[in-house]
Amino acid sequence: MNRRGFLQTSMTLGAAWSISSANEQIQAITPSAVSLNHVESKENISVSTHRVLGSGENALEVSALGLGLMGMTYNRSQHPDKNQCIRLIHQAVDRGVTLFDTAIIYGPLNNELLAGEALAPFKGQVNVTTKFGHEVIDGKATGRQDSRPATIRRFCEDSLKRLRIDCISLFYQHRFDPTVPVEDVAGTISDLIKEGKVLHWGMCEVSADTIRKAHAVCPLTAIQSEYHLMHRLVEENGVLDVCQELGIGFVPYSPLNRGFLGGCINEYTRFDTQNDNRQTLPRFTPEAIRSNLRIVNELQQFGRTRGMTSSQVALGWLLQKSPSVVPIPGTTKLAHLEENLRTLDFELRPEEWMDLENTVATIPIIGDRYNKEQQKQVGF
Repeated sequence: MNRRGFLQTSMTLGAAWSISSANEQIQAITPSAVSLNHVESKENISVSTHRVLGSGENALEVSALGLGLMGMTYNRSQHPDKNQCIRLIHQAVDRGVTLFDTAIIYGPLNNELLAGEALAPFKGQVNVTTKFGHEVIDGKATGRQDSRPATIRRFCEDSLKRLRIDCISLFYQHRFDPTVPVEDVAGTISDLIKEGKVLHWGMCEVSADTIRKAHAVCPLTAIQSEYHLMHRLVEENGVLDVCQELGIGFVPYSPLNRGFLGGCINEYTRFDTQNDNRQTLPRFTPEAIRSNLRIVNELQQFGRTRGMTSSQVALGWLLQKSPSVVPIPGTTKLAHLEENLRTLDFELRPEEWMDLENTVATIPIIGDRYNKEQQKQVGF
């Protein structure tokens, strides 16, 4: 079954907006005080599987799949209006999702505002994670990094207001700032944790050595990096190994390679030049897409005999890598949300996943994941 077939099936089920209450579905962090009072549906999808990011006092229990909110306002072409996005976020909560990912730079700012408005009724039931580091002045991104202690504090205070919360569940440094020692960043976060403004912290797209230095000052709960069947660098550069060694969780962003592994993108796809970074990425040129579709075809063939879509295959491969891996696929469509969550229904043997992995590894990947400017910001 391909993604289009899944969408058609979802429409015929008639379960689009009929769901049971959030109280019945969410393994809440605290006793539930909110109910959406929707009509119960026999076809309802609910995430009952939870995973733990981090360890010991730094552990954070979350749903096995999170929801990335970036594409609801930023870098993913056209998107539904705010009310539709809020409705989808509520549907995710109703279906048991407890991890929601945003960032200051998304918009900038408007993605955090959306998250704050949508998740305000579920305070204490869900975890909202956001990210600092990209400089934003007067609501506009400058392209520079700024992780100076005073700036981190200002970022934190502003994010708390936009997100309408008292404490950020997980506060990531979005990109490494080469002008600020990582020990200073970790020390500032440690102070914010003591002050009750941040619960846990993480880093994005950093090296194994940087992780060790930061963790020694203030223990990390999660590392976020791009990771999927078309980008497996974290398996080679020691990042996954150091996470396992130190008891740090791992959150793959773009687990479907910016939608590509879902099978809905081809060489004729046109990306919004004003609001879609894919039109700047070497891997999303028409030539690269045409060549790399061989990988999507392999995922579809693998899933065809197992009742899985290519998206479910891609997410399932990540989930079986480690119990501390929690992908955060994004979407603006209910059918895609349900498709992604259904991934948790499948159980395959390790040798099946290994066969898929080995097959995909034989296919050359055309195009770098980032252009030269963006690549400079990762891997410190």
